[in-house]
Amino acid sequence: MFEFLFKQKIQPIGLDVGHSMIKMIQLSCCDQTICVEAAEEEMIDRSLEPGSDSWRQKVVELLQTMYRQGGFTGGQVISCLPSDLLKIKSLRLDTNTPEKIEEMIQTEVAQRFGMDPQRDEIRYMIAGNVYQGEEIKNEVIFFGINREQLADHIRLLEEANLTPVSMDTVPCALFRSFQATLRRREDREVVSVFVDLGTKYTMVIIGKGQEITFVKQIPIAGDQLNQQVASRLGIEIDEAVQLRIRLRDPQASQIDAETARAVIDAMTNSIEDLAHEISLCFKYYAVTFRGQRPAEAVFAGGEAYEAALMDALRRHLGVNIRIAEPLRGYDLSKANFNRRRNPQMCEWAIAVGLALKGMDIEQEQDKQPIMMVTEA
Repeated sequence: MFEFLFKQKIQPIGLDVGHSMIKMIQLSCCDQTICVEAAEEEMIDRSLEPGSDSWRQKVVELLQTMYRQGGFTGGQVISCLPSDLLKIKSLRLDTNTPEKIEEMIQTEVAQRFGMDPQRDEIRYMIAGNVYQGEEIKNEVIFFGINREQLADHIRLLEEANLTPVSMDTVPCALFRSFQATLRRREDREVVSVFVDLGTKYTMVIIGKGQEITFVKQIPIAGDQLNQQVASRLGIEIDEAVQLRIRLRDPQASQIDAETARAVIDAMTNSIEDLAHEISLCFKYYAVTFRGQRPAEAVFAGGEAYEAALMDALRRHLGVNIRIAEPLRGYDLSKANFNRRRNPQMCEWAIAVGLALKGMDIEQEQDKQPIMMVTEA
């Protein structure tokens, strides 16, 4: 939405302000090697209401502390629009004419979602031609956010003495973090699935080659699992969060088998519902684009470490499942990462995708920029 980017050796900071965590990461590129110059993460107090004055004050304090302690430079950031404020929808339009698409998005489509071009920021990306029966139509991914909410997010960053140079969306950032694996010529027809298992939402992104073709935001995620565990065991939400974290630890032998079973049972219904919703995304894509079925699905986000959830997804999806490694192959020698608990570091995928925006890296095979997503 804001494209004030420029090329430099050290990238602007990728800033992911989530519902439960803040992640900051800064990258540089030299001789085809990407180096992590600095990285910090901090947990946000769950008792604070997101968007409230107390929440904003705490986030500003955390951002200032993280910037100072992490050794970041420049103060320029590329941030992500909050998913709960952003409307995302895949649409099917009757026209292929760019001017007509723009007109329909700004009028009919905006009105359908209760949005007004005079007060809201509205963007879209064209996913491609699709079949509806024997008719060919155009699939478009719609993005919209209230302009005042966007300005409020920018003010939050400025209060922390940071300079926002670009705003992005979760789907674009997530997809970008994996694009380096899709840079060969033979990958241009590959169908890829990337899923972010977050705190409030699960985001499903399906792409073909270097282009996003489908996005779905599902309101089933970590918060719902935590609430169900807390309710079943009669404990507070924070206790449920910590209990689930401990159960993922290989050294969790101190937790008795009965408690572990109760935790898994409490989450079962939501896990099955989420797995079903993701499988419906696969079916929609197969019917809509009549393309090849993806061979695997890559999962990012903190909830990707939940073994019961990943097992359910394997049953429902019928494809290979793997946990993302967004920093694989990067030089991490300058960053102080604690990888003992989560060696894949899949929770960093969105922040990495933000930090990569605008980085100009040439491919070995055909000398084209790796980062080619059309921004919403």
